[in-house]
Amino acid sequence: MSLFIRRARPDEAGVVLSLVCELAEYEKLLHEVDTTEKMLADALFGENPRLFCELAEWNGEVAGFAVWFINFSTFSGRSGIYLEDLFVRPALRSKGIGKALLSHLAKECVANNWSRLQWSVLDWNEPSIAFYKSLGAVMMDEWTVCKVAGPALTALAGAQR
Repeated sequence: MSLFIRRARPDEAGVVLSLVCELAEYEKLLHEVDTTEKMLADALFGENPRLFCELAEWNGEVAGFAVWFINFSTFSGRSGIYLEDLFVRPALRSKGIGKALLSHLAKECVANNWSRLQWSVLDWNEPSIAFYKSLGAVMMDEWTVCKVAGPALTALAGAQR
């Protein structure tokens, strides 16, 4: 059995979208997916990409992905990776694919002298939490993730001092 991790190619935006939808279905959030193949292609492969995707292949078939972007820590004064999505197709789990994807991103951080690899996990996803802890990840329980979107984002954008 062979595992190969590589950067997604411009002709694979549809594959990335398919994996996004599979992840969203697993997380019971498929109703929140608004992205399109073109939107992903523009973000991943446009003139100035702000989003990156690593694909994991198991025996030549796409098994999962890691979608990420560069963030910055004002405390460390260095960039890092924020992992937006990590997903391995259920039939291919327990083969080390998720760990290999995370290791690949950790190597990217080390090679670029970036200070961290960071992501969020749903609090009900106990198997993933246990997996992440086994790799040395620290659950940042004292932090709460915030999001402003939709009508609230529009209202905030129009707010005056």
